[in-house]
Amino acid sequence: MTDAPDTFDAAGSDAAPSDTAGLDETAIIARDLIRFDTTNYGEGRSNGETDAAEYVEARLRGLGLTPRMFESDPGRTSVVARVEGRNRSKPALVVHGHLDVVPADPRNWSVDPFGGVIRDGLLWGRGAVDMKNMDAMILTAVGDILGAGEQPERDLVLGFFADEEDGGRRGSHFLVDTQPELFAGATEAISEVGGYSIDLAGRRAYLLQTGEKSLVWIKLIARGRAAHGSRLIRDNAITKLAEAVVAIGRRDWPVQLTDTTTRLIAELARLLDVDPERVGPDEIVLRTGTAAGFILATLRATSNPTLLEAGYKHNVIPDTAEALVDIRTLPGDEDRVLAEVRELVGDDIEIETLHRDIGLEASFDGDLVDAITGTLERHDPGAPVLPYLLSGGTDNKALSRLGITGYGFAPLRLPSDLDFPGMFHGVDERVPLDALVFGRTVLRDLLRSY
Repeated sequence: MTDAPDTFDAAGSDAAPSDTAGLDETAIIARDLIRFDTTNYGEGRSNGETDAAEYVEARLRGLGLTPRMFESDPGRTSVVARVEGRNRSKPALVVHGHLDVVPADPRNWSVDPFGGVIRDGLLWGRGAVDMKNMDAMILTAVGDILGAGEQPERDLVLGFFADEEDGGRRGSHFLVDTQPELFAGATEAISEVGGYSIDLAGRRAYLLQTGEKSLVWIKLIARGRAAHGSRLIRDNAITKLAEAVVAIGRRDWPVQLTDTTTRLIAELARLLDVDPERVGPDEIVLRTGTAAGFILATLRATSNPTLLEAGYKHNVIPDTAEALVDIRTLPGDEDRVLAEVRELVGDDIEIETLHRDIGLEASFDGDLVDAITGTLERHDPGAPVLPYLLSGGTDNKALSRLGITGYGFAPLRLPSDLDFPGMFHGVDERVPLDALVFGRTVLRDLLRSY
């Protein structure tokens, strides 16, 4: 375990004073968190979140709160704290992020992915957008409120979870299963991958995440005959697996709109001055530029092979070959898509479901949605706010089991030429410093008033 940066030394324990000159505290905290390598490799393999959790816990204590740390497995640590609101008759709001990140191969990056590098007005590193930026925004927004001697309007449950990048089994799901009282009185939640700006033909708009697709992670297993690599073997496990992987990876799933995507397409068509009767949903989304990187996948199911494993020597035909496939379906469509996958791969391929979680969809109305759109209007007048369905998933899936309705709202005002969807799990992940300041301010004002 490495030493966490000093809570009260914004530069961090190993940083030179110039490292923080002129930096907003949100950037400092996000940078410090990036420097903890909390890589989650999946299937229970992880560097762990404990170092980052201890850093967050110390920050929360510095705000006068009483955070609690929970370890599901050694090194897999989550932090939760409750902030008392002015009006305790109102339901509590969960404001949460996760502390783990996906792997990053430094050979592909132009900076050290865990260096927390600041360059060209941006913070670079794994977690800069997914989602140590939001973790930092939560800490500074709440810190602004408490530091001014104020309280949020309602109780806040602040959660910093482990293991989100592996389905949350050792983080949010663990807490919902074992410590549900932490979320007592909460009916709504906000977290990642929403509230960011997109460019619509030169006009800025914001996407509010009101739902997310279902998650189904499967393993394909092909079995065959082990033999010398020079023999004529028809029953080759790798060949059978390759055929199954191609069938799944090439499947072009049809467009299937939900209430959320129907409304989004209609709003995009209006703002882009497009006739939706003549132009299909895919084409309308493509006109959103980089935003299409997220939105296109919300119009249909997706099935992406992500890992292959077979063999142990060049001249040996193995008897087993395996592949992992990441399937995301529209909410409630999991069984139908799995049945089609079964048909695609054929009877020779075994399918093992490793993890499955529900999809979510909330309506684009209500007091929280009104508060979010009103807050964004005050900080960026005239920019419309649109609902969208997230192609991935968040810890809101776990919280939904307690009847908590989750939204994605990590507000960022971004330059039009930044490929924000490409930053998620991508190379050279980075976020503008001024976007972090914007997010801190918007989030602070929302929590102060809602």
